[in-house]
Amino acid sequence: MAEDYYSLLGVAKSASADELKKAYRKKAMEFHPDRNPGNKEAEEKFKKVSRAYEILGDDAKRKLYDQHGEAAFDPNMGGGARGPGGGARGADPRDIFEQMFGGGGFGDIFGGGGGGGESDESGEDLRVDLKVTLEEAAEGVERKIPYRKHVPCAKCAGSGAEAGSKKVRCPTCKGHGQVIRSQGFFQMRQTCPTCNGQKETIEKPCKGCSGEGRVVAESSVTVRIPPGVDTGTKLRSSGNGSAGRRGAAAGDLYVYVTVQEHELFERDGDDLACSVPVKFSVAALGGKIVVPKLRGKTNLNIPAGTQGGTIFRLRGEGMPPLRGSASGDLLVRVDIDVPKKMSDKEKEALKAYAEACGDEAAPVSESWRSKFKKFFP
Repeated sequence: MAEDYYSLLGVAKSASADELKKAYRKKAMEFHPDRNPGNKEAEEKFKKVSRAYEILGDDAKRKLYDQHGEAAFDPNMGGGARGPGGGARGADPRDIFEQMFGGGGFGDIFGGGGGGGESDESGEDLRVDLKVTLEEAAEGVERKIPYRKHVPCAKCAGSGAEAGSKKVRCPTCKGHGQVIRSQGFFQMRQTCPTCNGQKETIEKPCKGCSGEGRVVAESSVTVRIPPGVDTGTKLRSSGNGSAGRRGAAAGDLYVYVTVQEHELFERDGDDLACSVPVKFSVAALGGKIVVPKLRGKTNLNIPAGTQGGTIFRLRGEGMPPLRGSASGDLLVRVDIDVPKKMSDKEKEALKAYAEACGDEAAPVSESWRSKFKKFFP
């Protein structure tokens, strides 16, 4: 009995085109022969799910399948919907798979590098993580960063060959740089594992680097951190990654920045924010207070009657922009400073103020009471 195509893909009969595509991608990757070398059962399942998607992924074929089942595509049953060239089996599973994944070659998808071009022997890109203070992020800073990377082998000057040795044609790929690998009904062209696509091998590999032309060593680089960086900023130092094999170009070094938390300021993009305690008398009568900035300090006018939680914006006193021309702002939040200890004189003065305000009779303001009068009958 023929297997149900919807069941093969693990979807409902009402599945949308996108759901079918996602289901096929998952199944095809799971059963692909490159991921299951020598597994005939996986290879057969790969063929079946490819066949199922060939039919259900085409609106016209799907309609016929829903009406008549697989018999609609069987020439022996008189079905009229055949695949390319009149065959009942339809498209090659490999063609379906490549259409789904862009046709870049199986090696590109699974990391085998078998897409048709020669192997890239360039050195690897490297990553280092760097922590800076908020002040350093604002001003910019230079940092010397130590790290480990591949460097050209000193013994062979990066050639990978012993002195007097020469290069010979690769015996595995016969100088083509690629080999053809058969897997079931597939034939795939892949980078030669012996010469890594270089078409040649070294007659006598360097003993210092085993023919790689590079060794791992301690290194360092001085990096300029520009003003305005934030956590997540990525900087590239070209050519300071690992050296390539046998004299090939070096990779790049990527510096990932983390800005440490500050004890006073919080950051939101290019804006900075801080809370400043203000004495009750200053908030009530008005006055000036000293406000800290990331660089120095400034005076801030507090209008009479300022309430706790009021935020004042100081334009241009935030962080410099990493890109652009306008700096961020400094947001100053007022916190009313209630004294924990008072002298007898201060207490008497405050009691006199409370009596003058009628605080004993009305513990809350009349405007607040009017909003919540049901709680204060």
